[in-house]
Amino acid sequence: MRQSDLDYILTTMLEAYPNVSDLNMTVGKPLQVESSGQLVPVAISPTVEKLTPYQTEQMVMMLVNSDRRLTDILLREGSCDSSYFLVGKARFRVNVFSQRSTYSIVMRKLETRVPTVEELKLPDVFTKIAEEKNGIVLVTGATGSGKSTSLAAMLNHINESKSVHVVTLEDPVEFVHPQLKATFNQRELGADFDAFATGLRAALRQAPKVILVGEMRDRETVDIGLSAAETGHLVVSTLHTVNAGQTINRIVGMFDQEEEKQIRIRLADTVRWIVCQRLVPKVGGGRQAILEIMGSNLRVQDIILNGESEGKTYYEVIEASKPYGWTTFDSSLIDAYVKGLVTEETAQAYASRKAVVGRGIDKLKAERGEKTSDIEELALDEEYEEENDMLAKPMKRRKK
Repeated sequence: MRQSDLDYILTTMLEAYPNVSDLNMTVGKPLQVESSGQLVPVAISPTVEKLTPYQTEQMVMMLVNSDRRLTDILLREGSCDSSYFLVGKARFRVNVFSQRSTYSIVMRKLETRVPTVEELKLPDVFTKIAEEKNGIVLVTGATGSGKSTSLAAMLNHINESKSVHVVTLEDPVEFVHPQLKATFNQRELGADFDAFATGLRAALRQAPKVILVGEMRDRETVDIGLSAAETGHLVVSTLHTVNAGQTINRIVGMFDQEEEKQIRIRLADTVRWIVCQRLVPKVGGGRQAILEIMGSNLRVQDIILNGESEGKTYYEVIEASKPYGWTTFDSSLIDAYVKGLVTEETAQAYASRKAVVGRGIDKLKAERGEKTSDIEELALDEEYEEENDMLAKPMKRRKK
């Protein structure tokens, strides 16, 4: 296979459907793309009904591009990450992995232009987050939930408003930030540093004010990231967790039990914001970002130090801090329903506490004068009443 052949295949896949986010090549399946969250097959000429092991291996060889380091990682660990640039079309984050003695490929399309907070319609609190001087800001969520896009918008706000040095450590570089007011140095795993921990350790000697770490993957990276935050840097990073409470627990769980108290103290001192994201189906097609946002105050710090307990949870603190821009997933879902962005079924399916979302939607329906229940035509069962009266009369006679 030549590079022109691979570029033709990728171009065809990109242009097959609107809102393509991922390209999927799996043995035994046709070429597939993820469009608005759904995997759909792609027709190509000549026709490929089912990919063969040889075809995917040929594509892997082109994507790895004879890179010894990537080849070694793929053979040793079973998967590897790289990037690919389709001239004039798009950039991709590439993951190649083995399964049942064959290779599969998933390519995430990367946007070529850095988005803004306004374009993404993110809450105003995001600009407040970008104004932080030090500490740790974490954006969490499942793979493909838009974490990198939100972080890019946040960094873009810094780029437009602050004259500071920003160092990013990414795998791979996703959004290429232009040199505006801030000075950006973007480093890529494999090409510029060999591990997030070593790249982060080196960044401390590069005089940055803001450090982006692509992912807090291990204990060493978290430890150095906390040290950077404690010494006056703003550290922004991602984690694969579903809510604020799980984020704190995941970090604490990376350390030994005897270190738990110390790590909780460090987290309470350094965590500034935790933003959790989910993408849910949107009315009319596409996907809508639903956010949970938690900042830092004395109550949050107390829970980080001592753990959650009855009547003292992250969820309750976030709910109580709604006037400051904090929000739970459930509140975000109700707001999205109010705006007509998601259906009631979607809101219920993605809720953290279904009862809370149900009550919120019922209250809204009641205010609109809509039905809040499907139960209709309720009536008294008169025959049942008559039978009860007849049974009650003999009982009264016995008592007499």
